[in-house]
Amino acid sequence: MEPCTTVLSADPQKKGEDNVDQQKITILYCRLSNEDLVDGESNSIANQRSILSSYAASHGFTNTKVLVDDGYTGTNFNRPGVREGLALVEQGLVGTWIVKDMSRFGRDYLQVGRFTEIVFPSYDVRFIAVNDAVDSAKGDNDFTVIRNVFNDFYAKDTSKKVRAVMNAKGTSGKHLGGPPYGYRADPQDKNHWILDEDAAPIVKRIFDLTIAGVGPSRIARILEADKVLTVKALYAQQKGKPLPERPCHWIEQSVVNILERMEYTGCTCNFKTYSKSYKLKKRIPNALEDMFILPDTQEAIVPKEQWDRVQELRKHKRRMTKAERQGLFSGLVVCADCGSKLHFATCKNFEGRQDHYVCAKYKSGRGTCSAHYIREDVLRDVVLERIRAVTDYIRADVEGFQEEWLMCRREEQEKSIREDKRRLEKAKKRLADIDKLITRIYEDMVLGSLSQERYLKMLEGYEAEQAALNNEVIGLEDWVATREEMEDHVDQFLALLEKYVDIPELTPTIVNEFIKQVIVYAPDKSSGKRTQKVKIVFNFLEEVEVPEISEPVITKTTYGRRKTA
Repeated sequence: MEPCTTVLSADPQKKGEDNVDQQKITILYCRLSNEDLVDGESNSIANQRSILSSYAASHGFTNTKVLVDDGYTGTNFNRPGVREGLALVEQGLVGTWIVKDMSRFGRDYLQVGRFTEIVFPSYDVRFIAVNDAVDSAKGDNDFTVIRNVFNDFYAKDTSKKVRAVMNAKGTSGKHLGGPPYGYRADPQDKNHWILDEDAAPIVKRIFDLTIAGVGPSRIARILEADKVLTVKALYAQQKGKPLPERPCHWIEQSVVNILERMEYTGCTCNFKTYSKSYKLKKRIPNALEDMFILPDTQEAIVPKEQWDRVQELRKHKRRMTKAERQGLFSGLVVCADCGSKLHFATCKNFEGRQDHYVCAKYKSGRGTCSAHYIREDVLRDVVLERIRAVTDYIRADVEGFQEEWLMCRREEQEKSIREDKRRLEKAKKRLADIDKLITRIYEDMVLGSLSQERYLKMLEGYEAEQAALNNEVIGLEDWVATREEMEDHVDQFLALLEKYVDIPELTPTIVNEFIKQVIVYAPDKSSGKRTQKVKIVFNFLEEVEVPEISEPVITKTTYGRRKTA
């Protein structure tokens, strides 16, 4: 802040015993954080106010203004009371700023020093800390800096203790936050969540709509049209408070927040964010492996596999075209050659059979890939035929398929295990050899047979190889975790078969539940006919080998008429 000239009148006024300018405001500042409550009454707002008022009265400060920050940490100066006081300082209206002690003003020694040694002197503001005998009008106090450092250390130490308590609570399986929309706290146990009968069906509906290919923005409009109370409005209604002005006005971000909450699968998910320092209040999203996730701690609103599928679909942006049509396979169709998505192309003048998909890197012949063009009605028939063939084949002998599939996967697993063990043994042997080599070159360097420069260069190479091998060992030792879900995937796919006994036509929900990816190959015209391969990857089981259709589906086009083989 730059110094400014006072805007008040310069008429001489009578001053008190301490030569106080009665024109200007004397701020009596009080602060109490949640951590300070352990100190008892000594740091209470009432006690601070009493001490400051008595001091102001006995020293001739009459034009006083009390500012209070109750429940605010001293490490952050973005507090309402401080902001209001500094605004008055900037206007040149403040003559004195009084606090009970230095820690009440703040516990960040850098910020406290900036204000007391730069900002306040620039605006000719006198600073007084009553209990610490600090008064800028009487010169510097040599112990002030030390006090500020200790106050900062106190905040750091308190932060460590709070983090330790929260870490212990979070890893015990208890929720660190309150229940989200869809749940409420159990009256018998506040740490346990139970379903909210009013909100849980709305959460389930939002996930079902997403599986059906509806985006967050459209979901918000649907909920508003159906007069569904927003999260804030529902809480207000349940607590008997007045409803907001637009109680059914859902916004896109509210829907997104619901779709991203893992707790709806019935788990506890703690440590989703972290801060780099106790002085920085910005929360940073944590990596999934750094979170604490404990399954089955409350009744699930959506199945885990449905939540996972929604997260995959959310990665693919599906925007409504100007023709107000959306591709049935948008986000799922990829190019076999470059791996890019195939864009859905349509316009208002197109009939349904003219809608098509084309590689994103084709760019009307000016890109780096060929078109990989395929019409949506062709793709619709191919995918429907493939789903019917797979479901009919599995239903014919469910137990036989399950046993055959598991046996096949076990054979692959055992082969993979043998290969991984060989690689793991080889990596560990090389790590042991590197340790010996590092010891040997160090001895050579000490004995003078190897220069220090050469030693450092060789050491750098060995340590780099060592780090890479350590990462490889860790990855190989984790192979078990990647195979544990094998039987679960079979059960999830069989559950889909029970859900859809007959599939007369494709819907967005069926496509999103069955299909993980559709790989489209470039057309082959070498035979004089347009032949195009389409490979379909299923959710959970990926490829399913059906004897009747063991190869990727091939579409053939002759004189504009399409046939499927």
